[in-house]
Amino acid sequence: MPHNQDPEQWREYHVTPRYLAGSTYTAGPALRPLVNLGWKLTRDELGNVYVASPDHTVRVGYLPEGEDATLWKITAYFDPFAMPRWLVTFQNSTPTEIVAGFTTALAAAYTDGPDSYLYYGNDTLADLDVGTPLAAAGWSHRYGTTDVSFHSPDGLAEVHLRRHPLDHHAEMTGHQERWLMHAGPPGDRWYATASSFTPEGLVAAMNTALTDPAPVIRYGYGLDRLPPQATATPVKPPVPTPLDVRRAQAANARTTVPPPASARPVIPAPPPPSTPQVPRPGHSR
Repeated sequence: MPHNQDPEQWREYHVTPRYLAGSTYTAGPALRPLVNLGWKLTRDELGNVYVASPDHTVRVGYLPEGEDATLWKITAYFDPFAMPRWLVTFQNSTPTEIVAGFTTALAAAYTDGPDSYLYYGNDTLADLDVGTPLAAAGWSHRYGTTDVSFHSPDGLAEVHLRRHPLDHHAEMTGHQERWLMHAGPPGDRWYATASSFTPEGLVAAMNTALTDPAPVIRYGYGLDRLPPQATATPVKPPVPTPLDVRRAQAANARTTVPPPASARPVIPAPPPPSTPQVPRPGHSR
């Protein structure tokens, strides 16, 4: 049976933890929250996809044919013609659901206004508050001389917060980052970054999406790309409820067509009963 007709290849699996599930290499789930706001979507001749807010203060690039391993670049601007205010990136193996968690929060922040998606408190305590989703998920943390690091219980995911001064130009060109998250077994890790001035709520959304315990859906054809530490469980088909059964029975009854008249046996009608002749009085035969 050809690959694309093999039912097992398209069987759905629940994969946990989600940070080991890998990318689906589809842009739709992460771009949908922004396109639903009316943001303009364009494509180039290579297959890269770009989405921009109506005022061009936020831009999102899905770059499968980009110059490096960065699949997603997201920037925000005070002035559309100036250097970006902040930059967030996701490497090409980042689980799509984590990117979608960020863009969903970005769509909500843009709807709230510039205070939510452009401004940043630039407060050390606010930085630590952004790590609350990690602590709530049971991640450990360590204070270093120049950073704070968070580690997942299985040791396969980390988030680092740089606390020393950084050069803004170096951050906007991808050579430095305020936040760095990466996950996966040694030698096969994906990474994501967030620069200084990325609003606390958006960074918190990244961390929340990273630690979400809910499984994500992957298909049979991609299971060989999962690391051995990931767990894949077949998704069971839904069990029909009694109401589902009654509806199905009613639907079958409505679609039952009686056989055509030509196919029914013809039974002749019985002859009418004969009436005996009774002689009339005074009449002879």
